[in-house]
Amino acid sequence: MSIQTAKLDQMIDRFDQVEARLSASADPEEIVRLSREHAELKRVADKARTLKSARADMEEAESILEDGSDKDMSALAEEERVRLKKLIPALERELQLLLLPKDRDDEASIILEIRAGTGGDEAALFAGDLFSMYQRYASNKGWRLEVIDASESEVGGYKEIIASIAGAGVFGRMKFESGVHRVQRVPVTESGGRIHTSAATVAVLPAPEEVDIVIRDEDIRIDTMRASGAGGQHVNKTDSAVRMTHIPTGIVVISQEKSQHQNRAIAMQVLKTRLYDKERAERDAARAAERKGQVGSGDRSERIRTYNFPQGRVSDHRINLTLYKLSEILSGDALDEVIDALLAEDQAARLAAMEQA
Repeated sequence: MSIQTAKLDQMIDRFDQVEARLSASADPEEIVRLSREHAELKRVADKARTLKSARADMEEAESILEDGSDKDMSALAEEERVRLKKLIPALERELQLLLLPKDRDDEASIILEIRAGTGGDEAALFAGDLFSMYQRYASNKGWRLEVIDASESEVGGYKEIIASIAGAGVFGRMKFESGVHRVQRVPVTESGGRIHTSAATVAVLPAPEEVDIVIRDEDIRIDTMRASGAGGQHVNKTDSAVRMTHIPTGIVVISQEKSQHQNRAIAMQVLKTRLYDKERAERDAARAAERKGQVGSGDRSERIRTYNFPQGRVSDHRINLTLYKLSEILSGDALDEVIDALLAEDQAARLAAMEQA
């Protein structure tokens, strides 16, 4: 699907207008808004200019070839024509990808929730492995990870762990991690050397800075309790932990930092995030037919990935991707290879849908 020159001009003109307004504005709020729009439009405008230039070069090369009076120039023009014949479609596709509708939450931070599933102690250990993977991945990306609540298993790992990951574009990269992660390995408690299959669920909830969720005071119940788990002498001596219940939905949030005031603020933020995620899930369900054929629904009951230790492989079932890099992926260092493949598949599906529309 070729992009018309008039459309390219519109993209470039829009960027130039925003750039001019940004340089002239003195309003701090407008500057912030225009700066975001400027950053989004710059890549589009730069690509549009490159495409326009390539098309102009193609016209010039074809004009020289049509004239044919200078053999040396014609030979150079033919080389240029061959090069541009490959370049222009590639530039058009790159621009089309940039023009795809963006998920408004892609730039948001997230709440990450990992829970042990089937498999008992082994599932808890695997939940711990997944948390360590995301912790290292967040560190590699320069994101800030903070544990909100954790329920540790007696043998290690976690029955449940909830953390916030803050940074630019966190949800955009992490959103396809939601679902059931399965592990196949010999548990440390297995004396017979048999391979067991266990699972843990991962939920990635967008936590945008401006969440338009109104929570009435009468709709929440707040209970204080003593914190549990690691924490030294402070634990179990003060009622600092907070359990916040949203009565209409039954959503419960627990925060166990040292300060009760801090816990209330954290719990409220997590509650708003979960309510926002609930609304988002309802919107997505309404668009279920439109989403068919895309990478995944984000449904946490969907089995998305298997980590097979005996064979050292990780398989993502949504895109039939298998990588024999289990240790590198679980360390967080090679997780980008999986995430990049998922994002590329999603982009391809959405581009195909746009072209058919």
